[in-house]
Amino acid sequence: MIYGRCAACKNQRRRCPPDCIFFPYFPPNDSQRFAFVHRIYGGSNVGKKLQQLPHYVREEAANNLYLEAKCRIQDPVYGCVGIISKLYQQIHDTQIELAKIQTQIAFHKLQNPQFQAEKSNFNVESNLNSLPPQSNNSMGQFQWPSQATNWFN
Repeated sequence: MIYGRCAACKNQRRRCPPDCIFFPYFPPNDSQRFAFVHRIYGGSNVGKKLQQLPHYVREEAANNLYLEAKCRIQDPVYGCVGIISKLYQQIHDTQIELAKIQTQIAFHKLQNPQFQAEKSNFNVESNLNSLPPQSNNSMGQFQWPSQATNWFN
């Protein structure tokens, strides 16, 4: 039993019948949803479309009609195609940026061939053994390298 009028019946100011085709897809608490669809497609056309479709596809069709109508109202010229075009442009720009970064990485790898050798031979024990030995008094004997050279002569 229907306790209130659906958004379509409220919009068209009519009594909502018990077998209303719009009630499951345009609930009474979301009147803006049907207003968008009605503005672009017309209420009668939407009702005919929903009746022609099988029951299991109607909800998805109503959601798609709403999305397309909303996009068409926001962007009257391009609608959903405008959003799709923007997304394709973002993908294209990102692919170009990725190709540039991959080229830079390859260039730097070619400039530093020893980097690959060090990377493949990475071992914590061998790296720690390659450090110079430290004496117990090394802190007091530290000298800055710049003290040996005179920069302003």
